[in-house]
Amino acid sequence: MYYIGLDIGSSSVKVALVEAVTGKCIGSLHEPPNEMKIQAPEQDWAEQDPDLWWTYVCKAIQRIIKETKIASEKIQAIGISYQMHGLVVVDKDGNSIRPSIIWCDSRAVEIGKKAYAQLGHEYCATHLLNAPGNFTASKLKWVRDHEPDVYERIHKFMLPGDYIAYKLTGEITTTPNGLSEGTLWDYAQEGVATRLLDHYAIDPDLTPDLVDNFKDQGKVHAQASQETGLPKGISITYRSGDQPNNALALNVLKPGQVAVTGGTSGVIYAVTNGLKFDEIHKVNQFAHVNYTEEHPVVGRLLNINGAGIQYRWLKQSTAATSYDYMNKKAAEVAIGANGLVVLPFGNGAERMFDNRTIGTQIAHLNLNQHQNGHLYRATLEGIAFAFVYGMRLLKRDHTHIEVIRAGDDNLFRSAIFSDTVATLIGQEIEMYHTTGAIGAARAAGITDADFDHFEASNSSNDHVHTYVPLANSNAYEEAYQRWKKQLEINLRKT
Repeated sequence: MYYIGLDIGSSSVKVALVEAVTGKCIGSLHEPPNEMKIQAPEQDWAEQDPDLWWTYVCKAIQRIIKETKIASEKIQAIGISYQMHGLVVVDKDGNSIRPSIIWCDSRAVEIGKKAYAQLGHEYCATHLLNAPGNFTASKLKWVRDHEPDVYERIHKFMLPGDYIAYKLTGEITTTPNGLSEGTLWDYAQEGVATRLLDHYAIDPDLTPDLVDNFKDQGKVHAQASQETGLPKGISITYRSGDQPNNALALNVLKPGQVAVTGGTSGVIYAVTNGLKFDEIHKVNQFAHVNYTEEHPVVGRLLNINGAGIQYRWLKQSTAATSYDYMNKKAAEVAIGANGLVVLPFGNGAERMFDNRTIGTQIAHLNLNQHQNGHLYRATLEGIAFAFVYGMRLLKRDHTHIEVIRAGDDNLFRSAIFSDTVATLIGQEIEMYHTTGAIGAARAAGITDADFDHFEASNSSNDHVHTYVPLANSNAYEEAYQRWKKQLEINLRKT
């Protein structure tokens, strides 16, 4: 028997099949072959058609059943991971009535800022654990203000994963964890954040019914079975936003554990059981996948926009043949890149710097000394230093770090990058071979909140390598302090 996992991203839909008993992945793929398009009708907007996600969900499921040659009736349950913070709105017939305003759309920034000023820090910190920011609630307020005819037709609002669950089951539901991603959950009252909705003049009845993360969330109906190839009547038993799900895939479930990702952007996702934070402007707090009222486990998400995109730009700009080539050239250069400093923040505003746009900077370049290898090393170190800066910020703000885990498919595969982070933080970095779709598939089989069994079985299956802090950290710390000094100069200018 098998479980199937879906990961609904903004670039593609990923799907994975795992054995129900062992958790072993027997197949994974994505649709479409190239990235899905993101529409930008105006500057800083980002939209996608929710029905496009559904089209690729159907194609991906059909493909994986065909390519793995399993009998579809052996699939027992479905897990769903999805891009966070998006807004989908449907009418009374369940039809999407405007494109989804997705996670990287920033049209509602000012709405969130104004709400924070009016509601006050105390309410936001104790009830929402966040400033309202540019999250789902603020995007819905934007629709109300700027598209009143659309707002009047809304029957329910949803997150992207809720919409796919609806297409599979015909039931419009969401989770407390999902609502927390949109600043729509009140932690103090353990319910929908009605005060924020009232402040935004949004009808609370537009909120879908609530279901638990790891319970039966609806069964595949006949039409969805026909369109996907899934058996009619099997249940969705798990749903989560992509970053909490990535953490679960890496067995990051307990306070002190941290999941890190170094893709186009970088993410530090630290699990804690505290509910008091100072830096709600710089770090986001969400109910983790195993959050309950009795055991409030929260994921602290610190995002670094400028990460892998900086290294990718450098690869293209220097016409490097591969990342392996770049890493080898970087390894020929000493720690600190002979004084060369790279600030890797050229991918928009950075939340951990109060949403200031820092930009990318290459500083102290000596044309007589520095070659491509120095640029490669300084860039890897610069991105690593940004992670270290973020982790030290988290540590200062009531977050304990014991274990750091990363997937074996991003910047953390670079020894220079991982050695730099591990040495400066003083923590091992455990590497695992897993993906969000695999994590969602495995999570579909979690019953009775048996996370200990889930963690033990998946850790033994997936562990690839561990980076250990190097004994002599002096050269790393000197290079970091030089980088930080340059950063502080730039911060004073912005």
